[in-house]
Amino acid sequence: MRALIVDDEPLARQFLAEQVAAAGVEVAGEAGNGYEAVKLCEQLRPDLLLLDIQMPKLSGFEVLELLGADAPAVIFVTAHDEFALRAFEVHAVDYLLKPVEPERLAAALERVRSRRAERATGPDAAGLAASARPPGRPLERVLVREEGKIHVLAAERIDFIEARDDYVVFAVGAARHRKQQTLAELEAQLDAGRFVRIHRSYLLNIERLERLESYGKDSWLAFLADGSRLPVSRAGYGRLKDLLG
Repeated sequence: MRALIVDDEPLARQFLAEQVAAAGVEVAGEAGNGYEAVKLCEQLRPDLLLLDIQMPKLSGFEVLELLGADAPAVIFVTAHDEFALRAFEVHAVDYLLKPVEPERLAAALERVRSRRAERATGPDAAGLAASARPPGRPLERVLVREEGKIHVLAAERIDFIEARDDYVVFAVGAARHRKQQTLAELEAQLDAGRFVRIHRSYLLNIERLERLESYGKDSWLAFLADGSRLPVSRAGYGRLKDLLG
């Protein structure tokens, strides 16, 4: 069994590496932040992630979201106990609090071995995006992987989102970013006071709306500050009226 250790604290990584090796598990590599973790996980294909949660730039939950269905088994190792419920909601093998007790780590590693023998599934890819944000709060940023790059899009900077086939396109200024996700999922995750479904294919950041113009029977056009024009359905027009008062 091969493990990738992810923690922004060098001493924590060193301790885990020593304990993992002592338990007969190969240390495939170490990462000091979320970006490195995603890259190394794809390169090394470890069987297990020993993953911190609170790290600069990307959290442990966001690392798993980016890995998606390719994520290996995961043991969270953190100094904070408030994330435990969310960790088990995404089917983490275990949740260890720092300072880690060697006996607890050994037991967690044995649990990973048992799951591998049973060919149990890894983390729940469908629940990762929701788990990447604090409970009860809308999504504050969206993670997009394109052509080997990771883009972190602040929700407030997104102008609109368009559904195309089995993916969506985020419009951020002149840039366009594609992601395999549904518009319905994003609508449920984003701030309902900022983003409104104006059409079956469009979510609009209302702060970008400049004006509405009638366009045929029961249809309108939304003109954005940057000159973009988006279709507005009858139902979308009603949602806009309710939101704008």
